[in-house]
Amino acid sequence: MLQHGNEAGHPAPSPAGTSRRRFLTAMAGTGAAVAAPALLTGCGTARAKGGNLQFWNFYGPQRSPDPAINAQSKWFTDMVGKWNATHKQQIDLVYLPQPTYLNGFKLPSAFATGEGPDIFMLSPGDFLRYYNGGVLEDLTPHMEKAAVEDFGSALDSRKVDGKVYALPMEVEPLAMFYSQGLWEKAGLSEADIPTTWDQMLDIGDKLGSRTTAGLVFETNPGYYQNFTWYPWMWQGGGDVLDERGGVAFDSKGTRQALTLWQDAVRHGIAPRTVPAAGDVIGGFKGGNVGMWQQGIWNVASFKAFAPDYPYGVFKLPTPPGGDYVTALGGWSFCANAQGRNPEVAAEFCVWALGSMKDDSIDRMVDWCVRAKTDVAPRASALERGAAKGGYDAEVMRRFKDEIFPGGRAEPRYPPVVYKAISDAIQGTMLAGRGVESEIERATRSIDAYTKSYKGASLI
Repeated sequence: MLQHGNEAGHPAPSPAGTSRRRFLTAMAGTGAAVAAPALLTGCGTARAKGGNLQFWNFYGPQRSPDPAINAQSKWFTDMVGKWNATHKQQIDLVYLPQPTYLNGFKLPSAFATGEGPDIFMLSPGDFLRYYNGGVLEDLTPHMEKAAVEDFGSALDSRKVDGKVYALPMEVEPLAMFYSQGLWEKAGLSEADIPTTWDQMLDIGDKLGSRTTAGLVFETNPGYYQNFTWYPWMWQGGGDVLDERGGVAFDSKGTRQALTLWQDAVRHGIAPRTVPAAGDVIGGFKGGNVGMWQQGIWNVASFKAFAPDYPYGVFKLPTPPGGDYVTALGGWSFCANAQGRNPEVAAEFCVWALGSMKDDSIDRMVDWCVRAKTDVAPRASALERGAAKGGYDAEVMRRFKDEIFPGGRAEPRYPPVVYKAISDAIQGTMLAGRGVESEIERATRSIDAYTKSYKGASLI
């Protein structure tokens, strides 16, 4: 899922005594290990180079057979082109393929060796890794108070001590997508849209066949799988940490959520691997999927690749006595506090997404309702996008009016916490291990980590 301050030349202060070495250690937990000598000798080299600022991203410039990707690439090139036409400090877009950016070692390794980009995109799940590493520039000095208020709670997971370190470009709620054709073939109508977990499993069973997965949950381990699993835990009142930062993973809500995914796979309702190698549109068009938990970003993909395909979306069902919650993802722009020119990099992020000027607001509108399909994270942009008809289509209207309002931001847990949760999901869902034992193991791991953790608040 996709989603990221001080005077020029002065790195942000390391919070709570953290250091570049701590940043290296945090990355090593995800396999992105780099030798310490290279890390220390590499400090500051990016700043010393001078020249154009580099903006690493996974959108553009590129050419693709996908018209949606081309529109998103153009949005990036147009944005940087306008900046370059009106500012002395120039910016170069550096495109990295999405798998390389999301799952590779290139970005964390670049920072570990002092060669990180000046501007980059960051997801909430990786926020603390980079903040605690001292590489996020404070954007607050460049923002008007009205702009901070315009973002509202969308900034909560990107703030530390009231200061803003990342500006979201989008909000991406999760929902359940379903095939209207398979729905009707199974004798179902809109009146059968499930509102409870039991109803969802029952319908998934009806939609499934030898060649069709009735219900699809993410099966590949990673931050994204965790992101898609959190709502099921939250709906039952479960959480990873309580409001004081204490470990709360051992709860009824956690048991229910792990059991839901385990039972869905065990009873053949959900597959052990995602259909069509993760190609959502191909999976639906090929008749291989009845329901698939996915995000709003796929609305643009349906529009581009299957404009006539009949599909619908509905809110995630809830457990007995539970409350509706969905997860809100989305990427942010961040400035490197140890880059070539941190102050200008921060100015760019605010100019692009966080100014009260019409161009900045309209740029976000253009991203969320034309280049892509997202909920705008700023109240002003959401209002303008709605006025322009960006949420008039039934699916987009449902996301904006029904699905998004019950959302909760993706957590910003660092790698050790994320991995403990991921292991519990994988262990119960696919390895057949007991829910109780996996909760106990994850709880011990998270508790041990939080007792020694030094850095910004995990919640």
